[in-house]
Amino acid sequence: MSTAGPTTAMVLAAGLGTRMRPLTDALPKALIPVAGRALIDRVLDKLRDAGVTRAVVNVHHFADQVEAHLAGRRDLEILISDERAGLLDSGGGIQHARHLLGEAPIFVANIDSLWLEAGTPALEALKQGWDPARMELLLLLVARGHGIGFEGPQGFLMDGEGRLTHSASPDVVTPFANVGFGILKPHILDGQKADAFSIIPIWHRLQGEGRLFGVAMDAFWMHVGDPAARDVAEARLEAGVEARVG
Repeated sequence: MSTAGPTTAMVLAAGLGTRMRPLTDALPKALIPVAGRALIDRVLDKLRDAGVTRAVVNVHHFADQVEAHLAGRRDLEILISDERAGLLDSGGGIQHARHLLGEAPIFVANIDSLWLEAGTPALEALKQGWDPARMELLLLLVARGHGIGFEGPQGFLMDGEGRLTHSASPDVVTPFANVGFGILKPHILDGQKADAFSIIPIWHRLQGEGRLFGVAMDAFWMHVGDPAARDVAEARLEAGVEARVG
């Protein structure tokens, strides 16, 4: 039985995809095919299956191509947040779309994050973990060693109640990484200057308030950040690998 959750999602699809070159020389990263399906469609499929009925998608790089592609979907209401004038980064992109998102909690999703389900579906686990009385932001995490793309020291520590501490220190081994999906209350962006800014300082503020939480996925995660990672993800998806973790 599915848990009730957000019905609106912010899909971050405006990036230049520089690490994905030469695939992004004539194509936006969102439309890069992986096992025959565009990255953004794979992400929208997961959101739809989790109960999302409306997706706000920001666009910049080859924006016309993204808009034309999304016009072909009929299973979701899709609204465009236009960043053609300039990229606004993760925090600025959500804030720029604030008028389209409403006041209720939303999913936030990056378009370069895929996974092979194992056990409880990842977005179902995220919905089950969401507690608006305690949380402003709940991040979907992956354990180190349970995916492709968890590189370097940057990541999260998590206590027994799910509260997170973000760390980029090379002296700290962080057991969890953010996979680019979460549930947040849109008001956490209120008061920020209308400009490009990262959401990471928002993490740190909420961390200090004890309102930043995480839940680890029971799945094999694939960060599709460059052509080699795309090829690995494609091979796994085409093989229908069911990776069991734990």
